[in-house]
Amino acid sequence: MIDPSERSGRRARRGPPVLLGLAFGLMVGLGACAGPKPVLYPNSHYQAVGQATAERDIADCRRVADQAGAQRGSGQGEAAAGGAVAGGAIGGAAGAAGGAIAGAPGTGAAIGAASGAAAGLVRSLFRSDGPSQAYRNVVDRCLRERGYEPVGWD
Repeated sequence: MIDPSERSGRRARRGPPVLLGLAFGLMVGLGACAGPKPVLYPNSHYQAVGQATAERDIADCRRVADQAGAQRGSGQGEAAAGGAVAGGAIGGAAGAAGGAIAGAPGTGAAIGAASGAAAGLVRSLFRSDGPSQAYRNVVDRCLRERGYEPVGWD
């Protein structure tokens, strides 16, 4: 049997879908790890202990907040689902309008809803979801007790 792409004189390009999936998974995974962290004012204590010790103290204070029961996140999964639903609704409406002009409102609505939901989900996944206020408060207090001056979170 002859491949239809060979009949036209062009060879079909076959990309490595597995590698693309792994790359996307890696980007999402790294984004989840790179959350906001406290920013410390370079006071005399910070200058005396140095950045490496300050990073270890931040990690220790994060563990204190975890043990105190403070929540690290504020619902990124729910935000992602909400983004997908909102994107699907907006995409469906826009697709139906475009499809009506072209004479196929049902097909336009389906395509618009699917693409809108996918866009809304991806946008929500990459939106920054910082720690809860209680979590930040526990970490900041722990750092102040150790001599640091937290000035915010980035």
